[in-house]
Amino acid sequence: MSKLIDVTMPSLGADMTEGTLVEWQASPGDALNKGDIIALLETQKGLIEMEVYQPGVITELLLEPVVTVPVGSVMARMSVADVGVQPAAPEPSHPAEQAAAIKVPVIKAPVIKAPVIKGPAVSPGQPHQEGVPQPVRPRQGVLASPVVRKLAGAQQLDLSQLSGSGPGGAILLRDLPVTAPEAENRIDTRSDITADTKADIKADTKTTTRTAASPDTALAMRSAIAAAMEKSKREIPHYYLSLEMDITQAQRWLADFNADRGPEERILLLALLLKAIAQSLHKYPALNGYYQQQTFTPNSAVHIGNVISLREGGLVVPAIHDVDQLSVEAIMIRLRDLSERSRRGVLRSSELMDASVTVSNMGERGSDLLFGVIYPPQVAIIGIGKPRKTMLVKGDQPRVADVVTVSLAADHRVSDGMTGARFLNALANTLQKPEKL
Repeated sequence: MSKLIDVTMPSLGADMTEGTLVEWQASPGDALNKGDIIALLETQKGLIEMEVYQPGVITELLLEPVVTVPVGSVMARMSVADVGVQPAAPEPSHPAEQAAAIKVPVIKAPVIKAPVIKGPAVSPGQPHQEGVPQPVRPRQGVLASPVVRKLAGAQQLDLSQLSGSGPGGAILLRDLPVTAPEAENRIDTRSDITADTKADIKADTKTTTRTAASPDTALAMRSAIAAAMEKSKREIPHYYLSLEMDITQAQRWLADFNADRGPEERILLLALLLKAIAQSLHKYPALNGYYQQQTFTPNSAVHIGNVISLREGGLVVPAIHDVDQLSVEAIMIRLRDLSERSRRGVLRSSELMDASVTVSNMGERGSDLLFGVIYPPQVAIIGIGKPRKTMLVKGDQPRVADVVTVSLAADHRVSDGMTGARFLNALANTLQKPEKL
């Protein structure tokens, strides 16, 4: 037996209200496994590969690219196995599953008249390899923004003959053979385009030119983040703690490990810290999970959202999944992969949806201490200050030590200061034996 389910525009964080369907990566009749890519979405976080969260067959695609719709809008339908009625089934354990389960009426979104871009059928049965960066799939067809399509049509350009410099080979405004002012001049001379259409194209050109320069895009992202953080501070009763931790042994272990390795093979302190944090969180599950509908649900897995600052401004927080199950080397591979793809603007939807706790790391050029704002529906955020040398006294003997100050902001509805303090001390003790991580 099978049943139909709705595939909806996912919520990729508390700061997202809508998303743009750029391209379908599957067609009706395609069989997909959990984790396969069904569509490309464009959000303030960049180009996102949207995954499916249970196996099934695509029965219907309801939207034609390129179109922007609110979070929760029905985009497609899938036929999945009907496992029957489950008694008193709990709520989905993380936001990704909840987003996939949303049932809302189909929104009749305005469709931009552009040809539907049919991506290659997703090949089922390809397992996700833990600790190994997943390559971006090659894409067929032409990937381009609406304004590029308008300009190309106005200039009678064949997009399939152009090379794109955007994510996944997307054709951007700068890839067109003429500049925006030249395009406007050419458009003005066209007699087969109405005045309204010419005005629309020129307006879109100006908007895209600002976006390519990045300040407006960064400002929009920052505004969305600010709105989400304002809501968090207003609704979540935060409490804050910090502890200076001795990382002398950790730094020595890293120096020995990296001694004979090239730059691309070395492990950074952050990878070691993430592993130690994941292990410590198992002892304090009240800091790892989701608070929704007045109920806290701890997560048995540790999915750490790592804050990444983008060069053009703003930030993204993709998750490293099952950090407690990964080796320190595998965590470092994930960090490099996520950092590179975040700055290219190519992430997977699951990487932005199901972090169970967030870590913000200031790095070598940061400050000694930072206190973060909880990213709902999570219940904690951990801040890592700048590593530094200082004098520590053990017994009656002073010594020079490497230290880092780690902070915790947590939700008082779920835990209290004593729980947070015990977690920080457990983390400090774990870092004294880096060879066991």
